Amino acid sequence: MTIFDAILQGVIQGATEFLPVSSSGHLSISQHIFGIELPGILFDVMLHLGTLIAVVFVYRKLIWRLLKEFGLLIADLFRGRFKWGEMNGDRRLIFMLVIGLLPLFLLFLPIPGTDMKIKDLSEQLASDSSILVEGLALLATSLMLFLGILASRRTAASRAPGKHWARGAKAGRTQYTVADAVITGVTQCLAAVFPGLSRSGSTMSVGLMRGIDQQTALDYSFVLGIPSIAAAALLSIKDAGAEGEAIGTVTLIVGVITAAIVGFLAIKLLKWIVTTNKLSIFAVYTLIAGLAVTGIALYEMSTGQNLFTGKPL
Repeated sequence: MTIFDAILQGVIQGATEFLPVSSSGHLSISQHIFGIELPGILFDVMLHLGTLIAVVFVYRKLIWRLLKEFGLLIADLFRGRFKWGEMNGDRRLIFMLVIGLLPLFLLFLPIPGTDMKIKDLSEQLASDSSILVEGLALLATSLMLFLGILASRRTAASRAPGKHWARGAKAGRTQYTVADAVITGVTQCLAAVFPGLSRSGSTMSVGLMRGIDQQTALDYSFVLGIPSIAAAALLSIKDAGAEGEAIGTVTLIVGVITAAIVGFLAIKLLKWIVTTNKLSIFAVYTLIAGLAVTGIALYEMSTGQNLFTGKPL
């Protein structure tokens, strides 16, 4: 892998990790188009760490508040002062984040008849010679975004009949329930398995379909992704030695820095898009991209070779 490849992959990862278009799907598709072959998943994991840096920086004030509140929560539990019905917003968010992360343990369930776990499917699907799954998953992302947008508009209309949905107006609930968190967590699991199914897009859309305000759904989706990304990196770090030598230290660093910078800009862009109610841009984009990728995949399956590199599938 060259420095240019690292920058290209970093740009794609940084932009698509937070924009609701699927980073894993776009990375897999770009590697398919440019014939980039990676020795394992270390580089992808390091790119995810770059985007983790970006989201932690953007949400640093909220994260610091949650850490302080977590300390107070532990103290109240030991003193017997904790009451579920009297939680403030930050404490409630901590519980909803924990509940939303619990479904991730489903990824460690074994797949009957194989020696794989559910989480291993993601690497297998992303590294195969076909991009059909990525195309179909992009179409699923588009569908979820369209459903989320329609649900959000219905929620806004029910709260203010006959009035225009003003910029920055709250159009839905601003707090997650246990059911909201569980459904969002299960959705995040599905996004972790299928490259092309956007994690941010699908989890945010589920929140909108549950009647959550757009900005609240967006913030919850981003913060929920922090421990998920960190856990994925820790689970893969054992392979860092041999794979790091094969890729190159400088290449890894360039990719991480690029992903962090572009990721920061992508978060700011998405927050603006949500505020101005232009989320449909991504629904249309993933629809067009999904149709194109699916069509290319079917063509390649019929010819038996990669359309871009000419290599056999």
